[in-house]
Amino acid sequence: MSSSERPIRLYVFDADGTLRRTTVPGLPCPNKPGEWELIPGVRERLKLIKWGEGGARFGVATNQGGVGLGHLTLGAARGLLEEMAAAAFGVPPPPGSIEICPHAPHWGCACRKPEPGMLLRLMRRFRAAPEETLFVGDMDRDEGAARAAGTRFMWAHEFFGWPDVR
Repeated sequence: MSSSERPIRLYVFDADGTLRRTTVPGLPCPNKPGEWELIPGVRERLKLIKWGEGGARFGVATNQGGVGLGHLTLGAARGLLEEMAAAAFGVPPPPGSIEICPHAPHWGCACRKPEPGMLLRLMRRFRAAPEETLFVGDMDRDEGAARAAGTRFMWAHEFFGWPDVR
């Protein structure tokens, strides 16, 4: 971090391809319990950050088009994401820390990444300025959402120290 950069107060993570991966071949996102696992190294990297009181906050911003396509309910998607966050961070996710776009990809909604809506809501909720926020993701649309929200962005492979396989 350069001396001109403010410390990160809010880390926002994409879910699929960043924190978790599906265990069902050909399925981009899990639709039910048992269809996902944390990506190796995620839990270990996240343990290096001081979370909560006196430390940073975390959030998740994820497109879950399977909800809009009828593959799972919004409640089921939220439950899977809460389970993932608890496994990744070692604590239940704080209220309001998970933002989901449940719309099908072709609907053209205002919340689907690369639109910045989910990131802006998380920053407002946790009172973090764009320059105090880092969004970690694995897709061009994640980078686009960070740019549109004015936040810093880091590729998941860089943040977690994986080889770049994009």
